Amino acid sequence: METIKGLKRTDYCSNLRIDDCGKEVTLFGWAQRQRDLGNLIFIDLRDRTGIVQLSFSDKTNRDTFEKAGSVRSEYVLAVKGKVVERESKNPELPTGDIEIEVTELRIISKAQTPPFEISKADEVGDETTLKYRYLALRNEKLTKNILMRNKIAKIAREYFYDNDFIEIETPMMIKSTPEGARDYVVPSRIHNGKFYALPQSPQIYKQLLMIAGFDRYIQLARCFRDEDLRADRQPEFTQIDLEMSFVDTDDIMEMAEGFIKKLMKETINIDIPTPLPKMTYADAMNKYGSDKPDTRFDMLINDISSWAVKTDFGVFKNAVEEGGTVRCIVAKNAASVYSRKKIDKLTEYAKGIGAKGLAYIRWADENPNCSFAKFLKDGELEELLSSLGAEKGDCVFIISGKTALTLSVLGALRLAVAKELDIIPQGKWNYLWITQMPFFEYDEESGEWVAMHHPFTMPMEECIPYLDTDKAKVRAKAFDLVLNGTELSSGSMRITDCELQNKMFELLGMSQEEIDAKFGFLVEAYKYASPPHGGMGIGLDRLAMLICKADSLRDVTAFPKVQNASELMSGAPTYIDDIQLEELGIKIAKAESEKDE
Repeated sequence: METIKGLKRTDYCSNLRIDDCGKEVTLFGWAQRQRDLGNLIFIDLRDRTGIVQLSFSDKTNRDTFEKAGSVRSEYVLAVKGKVVERESKNPELPTGDIEIEVTELRIISKAQTPPFEISKADEVGDETTLKYRYLALRNEKLTKNILMRNKIAKIAREYFYDNDFIEIETPMMIKSTPEGARDYVVPSRIHNGKFYALPQSPQIYKQLLMIAGFDRYIQLARCFRDEDLRADRQPEFTQIDLEMSFVDTDDIMEMAEGFIKKLMKETINIDIPTPLPKMTYADAMNKYGSDKPDTRFDMLINDISSWAVKTDFGVFKNAVEEGGTVRCIVAKNAASVYSRKKIDKLTEYAKGIGAKGLAYIRWADENPNCSFAKFLKDGELEELLSSLGAEKGDCVFIISGKTALTLSVLGALRLAVAKELDIIPQGKWNYLWITQMPFFEYDEESGEWVAMHHPFTMPMEECIPYLDTDKAKVRAKAFDLVLNGTELSSGSMRITDCELQNKMFELLGMSQEEIDAKFGFLVEAYKYASPPHGGMGIGLDRLAMLICKADSLRDVTAFPKVQNASELMSGAPTYIDDIQLEELGIKIAKAESEKDE
């Protein structure tokens, strides 16, 4: 193979334009495609910026021409040549007006035939493209996504540096402390039998930095959570993590809004009006059935409990009389789409997420078809439809039961129906703050009140008297940033009083011994005076996913994990040998089925 000795890149492939005609250039890249037309050869040369066409003709040195004829897809090439205007222009390429008339060609590295065509990688199954991820990353779409992610990180650093934030790295191997999800743990060789945890977030350390006097902290922090995966979740992720002293919630939100405004303008040239709208948690749940509502379309949830309790339909009456609720959504112009078969399918979906059933009204013909009509008295159906503003052509979907579950199910149905009807507008960027979050949430399984956020979140001052008497009334000085139905960030003011912090741990069921063992160093730190402080972590990966209009975090992550948290390319996780296990003082308990193998 040849070398690049004596050659220095002058330009990237996709940066050349018609104004560069006559310019002598040196380019490096991969051959995306070679087209041999006999007396003409064209090669599409690709680097991270895009593609430019190389041309070889009867003017080209014979050795160079023959070498071009031997080039195959994915060969690494170095070329020198002159930018010239193309005879047959390609308006779909940024470089479609020009080509490189090659005077020197070097084949730096040959490639065997790849397992899929790079330009069509997004048409190939995940199992193959993730196994050969280094090849899939050569695809223009994935390359652009990774470059966009880099741009977001760059803008974040620039913005927060300009606002006097200090970037400080916090440890990657820390003490295991309860923060909501399961920890990934790292065994210690030196301290046999003891373990570090990989951080779910830098939460405690950034609070300690505030106590230390670094009043504005920023970090592009790697975080790790051992939880079930989905399209917008990976076991390891990056958040734009910040903390500020001598502030309140409005100051933190205003700082974040400035970043969002700059980011959207500099990445996709969208002007986001600020201040961003705010919605209380209670309103979000009651209107949208979600604490991360997609506000790009209507179809709000209606409370019809007062109407339902007057009917003779036992399912509705019992739900209300037992302290629950009856609520619905009105899907405009849905009757032509939702046949009885599709409604049955929607019912199964509702049951799959916790509902006992789905009542409906489908108004396709002159008279509406109501699934519970036989339980209604004359005029009751008309009364309901009138109050809802439902008309011929609409569908009404109704859920009853415990309030929290009813709202959650309707929130999911609202999204499913909107997707089916294709009414979610594209090109809208509805950022939204969710405020006045509950401090506690009731766990039906355990019968206990648990923290909705991490246990360092400050309750609203007016709610502190309810800590011992009525946990349902306690709201937190916490807020979430939502974009088009995706949660991008959680933030809050922090508890800075050591006695209150200790009390919060106790209210969450920890004994004093457990508090001292897990959080003693933090409670101790607060005894030496702390400034009022708060912060948030903005999901860099999710931001990139939404800005790139990608379907999954995999599309903006260089080397992602699949649903079972494994990486197909390298085969991680994998076994380690007995010598390593012995050094760590660890024995692996094999399942019965493995013992005889």
